[in-house]
Amino acid sequence: MRFHALSLAAVLAATTLAAPAVVTDRMIREDATSTGDVLSWGLGTQGQRYSPLKQVNAGNVRRLVPAWGFSFGGEKQRGQESQPVIHGGRMFVTASYSRLFALDAATGRKLWKYEHRLPEGIMPCCDVVNRGAALYDDLVIFSTLDAQLVALKQDTGELAWKEKIDDYAAGYSTTAAPLIAEGLVLTGVSGGEFGVVGRVEARNAKTGELVWVRPTVEGHMGYTYDADGNRKESGVSGTAGRTWPGDLWKTGGAATWLGGTYDPKTGLAYFGTGNPSPWNSHLRQGDNLFSCSTVAIDVKTGQIRWHYQGTPNDGWDFDGVNEFVTYDAGGRRLGGKADRNGFFYVLDAVTGKLENAFPFVRKITWATGVDLKTGRPNFVPENRPGDPTAGDGKKGSSVFAAPSFLGGKNQMPMAYSPDTGWFYVPANEWGMEIWNEPVAYKKGAAYLGAGFTIKPTNEDYIGALRAVDPKSGRIVWEVKNNAPLWGGVLTTGGNLVFWGTPEGYLQAADAKTGKVLWQFQTGSGVVAPPVTWEQGGVQYVAVVSGWGGAVPLWGGEVARKVNYLEQGGMVWVFRLPR
Repeated sequence: MRFHALSLAAVLAATTLAAPAVVTDRMIREDATSTGDVLSWGLGTQGQRYSPLKQVNAGNVRRLVPAWGFSFGGEKQRGQESQPVIHGGRMFVTASYSRLFALDAATGRKLWKYEHRLPEGIMPCCDVVNRGAALYDDLVIFSTLDAQLVALKQDTGELAWKEKIDDYAAGYSTTAAPLIAEGLVLTGVSGGEFGVVGRVEARNAKTGELVWVRPTVEGHMGYTYDADGNRKESGVSGTAGRTWPGDLWKTGGAATWLGGTYDPKTGLAYFGTGNPSPWNSHLRQGDNLFSCSTVAIDVKTGQIRWHYQGTPNDGWDFDGVNEFVTYDAGGRRLGGKADRNGFFYVLDAVTGKLENAFPFVRKITWATGVDLKTGRPNFVPENRPGDPTAGDGKKGSSVFAAPSFLGGKNQMPMAYSPDTGWFYVPANEWGMEIWNEPVAYKKGAAYLGAGFTIKPTNEDYIGALRAVDPKSGRIVWEVKNNAPLWGGVLTTGGNLVFWGTPEGYLQAADAKTGKVLWQFQTGSGVVAPPVTWEQGGVQYVAVVSGWGGAVPLWGGEVARKVNYLEQGGMVWVFRLPR
């Protein structure tokens, strides 16, 4: 018995993790090039989702096998869109219904779990998802469906601080991974379908205290806060009343629901903004700034330095929230964005000047292209849903528009490889019948003013992973998929691209040719982005599996086409055999 007791004690000692070193600003700035951890959503705040690791490469990826798996358990399945973060031998991964798990990154052993107590009456638009956490100091920070921000101690799960972002009863929620930039934790808000007012806010990452708030609907006042919490006006966003009629700016939408990226080289945080409210564009004549835009915000002051709007006076819920990924090109700092409206934009990351714009999907009906001089789309007027007041006042004329409002690309983040100079975009080919209806704002109620049915545009596929050259606008290669793609992408120095499918496969392809080299069935649809890191001399690849998100809730004919897919909730981790 004494022998067994000593052996057990030795095993426990061997599997006990020391308290992790604090995560510093320098570590976060270097996250894109460090390989022993994953500190940010995007494998670096720039969002490139590129790792220089090459132990797993195009020559040996076929030998990749599971190292461990972990189930989120319980009945709280639904969509799992989380990207894990890893530090100090620990993996921190969020799950549906605002849960967070701390796991031993080498073995999958559960260290602790936090379950946020959600109130009745939460109103998430597009499933009870969470896209991940942020790490700073000794804290792990994530947002919740009832619009709160929670900071926990990394080693114990003990609550360090908790702050309310906004009122969930008014339609606010939060699902994005927070962004850490220069000691600040930056968050956006969800709820554009409920007439919320989009904004970006910055807090002291150690304490949760507000530092500044910047609205993303023109006409709303920004604020800064001193160390005692005193508020000071910091200027109106844009010019009040210039691009919005009447009082609609007061419930203007432009939610920042996907979170942002940050580039230390420019000192700017880049947030995409969502659709203007309501969807019925005839009620709000004008460009409706800063909806459907990329806004570049000075993280020190909270001021908008530039903006670029992809879909002025959006009439299709094309949104513009997609991530802006910065990269070096010919001595310049540029940024790429695959917009829900079907166009890929290349902008100067310092000035916002449009450098290139081209389709990354095959069918676009609402515009014929983008004018590179003015930056504005060339609209097809007859493809805008009709004004209900022009007819019986109950329903405007219907049009078939492509892409559908779920977008050429939605929440699933793309990747960029400095090795090839290409972006790897999870694209979808679908359209929608859409029409406008009368609507009035009511707090906490859906604020659409439109009806729709989503339909495939091809018989043989909906999703396609595409390698896109941002300089030429050429689609270099593609891998088609029967179901719509809804998970993100990872690319590596091993000449690999990893992505998941709703059918349950995690796949790897040659980054230069698109040839699929490996796949693994995870048991449920993959709607989350993979990550990779090195630990103990071993390269690991991880992905969260669990079908859900917006497609089964909003997808119309597409949702019925994929209703055979099973829900789940697991983390899978892979490595080469020993």
